[in-house]
Amino acid sequence: MQELPNLFLIGPMGAGKSTIGRLLAAELSRDFVDSDHEIQARCGADIPWIFDVEGEVGFREREQQMVEELTRREGVVLATGGGAVLREANRRALRDRGTVIYLYTTVEQQLRRTAKDRNRPLLRGDNPEDILRTIFTKRDPLYRATADLIVRTDKRGPRSVVNEILRRVTHLVDPLHCKA
Repeated sequence: MQELPNLFLIGPMGAGKSTIGRLLAAELSRDFVDSDHEIQARCGADIPWIFDVEGEVGFREREQQMVEELTRREGVVLATGGGAVLREANRRALRDRGTVIYLYTTVEQQLRRTAKDRNRPLLRGDNPEDILRTIFTKRDPLYRATADLIVRTDKRGPRSVVNEILRRVTHLVDPLHCKA
């Protein structure tokens, strides 16, 4: 069987990219990298602070540099920030350097998962549901256009999602592969 390519997780905030990415990396004995965490570690500041000081444009510049660098690594599982797909350069780097998995979740599920998270600068408005719906409308087509696989995460445990990803990615690499 061929070696599995890099696996890149995309999707909205609250889809489970970090949690599922860690589990997937452990299952595959690979390094796990979260682009948002890498940005924060290198800047010595959290994302809301970066947004406050540099604005979204400044943050997206940093994010693009990070995606460019991290997608060049070998044998990784990468969780991207929810807005990484906004830039064509990021979409191209993801598509060209690995298998892209869109972790799809509904706005209702996002609301439940992000309700108490204060580290989400885009949800600082008065109506997080409207904000999430607007973001979803803009980004869902980009996620779909970038992804090799779409996996629903609504009302599912992370282990179930990981098992589905492993099964589907294995069949992408080796369509005749089957377990006895």
